[in-house]
Amino acid sequence: MAKIVDAIRTYCPKCNKHTLQKVKLYKKGKQSPFSVGQRRYDRKLTGYVGKVKGKKTVRKIGKRQKIILECPICKKKQERVIGTRTRKILEVVKKGAMMTKEAKKASKRSTS
Repeated sequence: MAKIVDAIRTYCPKCNKHTLQKVKLYKKGKQSPFSVGQRRYDRKLTGYVGKVKGKKTVRKIGKRQKIILECPICKKKQERVIGTRTRKILEVVKKGAMMTKEAKKASKRSTS
């Protein structure tokens, strides 16, 4: 599981400066049954030929992980792809909850 902080200081193209932007995970919206692609697909399946489109022959390994950054000043949202195709699931965590390896080792030493 890949962890990502809930706020990233990055460039906002609308404000034309760096701001601390909120991070949200990208979620796919509900598919419309009347979109052009869906109508074309339904038309292809009708008739006497039967099911023309079958299973995919090539399976993609993992998926491209996206996050949505929202500027608090102008409320502009922009997408960002995290790495390339990966099977890891992204998780948004608070900034204090994300510790480096060195900090974890130091905290273990101090408790023992």
